[in-house]
Amino acid sequence: MKKGLVTQSTGKWYKVAVNGKIFDCRLRGKLRLREEEVTNPVAVGDWVDIEIAEDGTGSIVEIHERKNYIPRQATHGRRGEQVLAANIDRAWVVLSIRQPRLKTGFIDRFLVICEAYEVSPSIIINKTDLANDKDRGFMDELRELYSKLGYSIRLTSINIPESLKELQNELKENISVFIGPSGVGKTSLLNAIDPDLNLTVGEISDYSNKGKHTTTFARLIELREGGYIVDTPGIRELGLVNIEPYELSLFYPEMHEYRQDCKFYNCTHSHEPGCRVAEAFEEGKIHPERYNSYLNILKSLEEQ
Repeated sequence: MKKGLVTQSTGKWYKVAVNGKIFDCRLRGKLRLREEEVTNPVAVGDWVDIEIAEDGTGSIVEIHERKNYIPRQATHGRRGEQVLAANIDRAWVVLSIRQPRLKTGFIDRFLVICEAYEVSPSIIINKTDLANDKDRGFMDELRELYSKLGYSIRLTSINIPESLKELQNELKENISVFIGPSGVGKTSLLNAIDPDLNLTVGEISDYSNKGKHTTTFARLIELREGGYIVDTPGIRELGLVNIEPYELSLFYPEMHEYRQDCKFYNCTHSHEPGCRVAEAFEEGKIHPERYNSYLNILKSLEEQ
């Protein structure tokens, strides 16, 4: 029996690193039974115990307890959740200001997931060299909004090398993950931070102005300057799982102060009388973008 770190997941097979050596492994039958609850019982970043067969392949026989993980609702009509990465020190949501255009709703869903699953989140707005004056004003507003809430936000471009230095330093000594839609430049950022990686970069579709998938499976990458990064496939939607509508406000830091003074303990802060959160919004103490984002996410949870 050997203990190893899952560095890549391609569906039925996993790559597991044990003392610098990589083993191709499959999941032991009893662990596959978990697939009713989660589409991938083993995720990149998991520590596992494996048994090695005579042909050099391995079987994952035990999954160690996680300190945290990042899930989303399973896609393509499947039930349960999909784990994007496990045992993460820091998660970065990566969005581009243009090509494809940034959507704040994606940021807020990402932040809710990180708050709910005890992962430290940060924000990257990429391709800033494409920004016009209106975009730059928008980025300044976003930086002010999220910084006040306690979230760090980085503005980056592979064509502005100095914009990458702070990010490069923050990736050292950590296991981090990049999460975002296709085409926002996650892989290009990694190549710029560590040219030795030479990862394949995708293109933007002229028809839809959306990215085409380049990374097709999650993988753990070691960076030359130190640290590890989980590069994930592009994600169009971040569906929340295991969060009840009345719990959502727990994961909006600006609502903490007010929610405890609501008339009803299970207040959803959308229509109930005596709602202190709604009053705080009317008083200008909660940003309109965030409150509207909250209501949109709440609606999606109620429809589930």
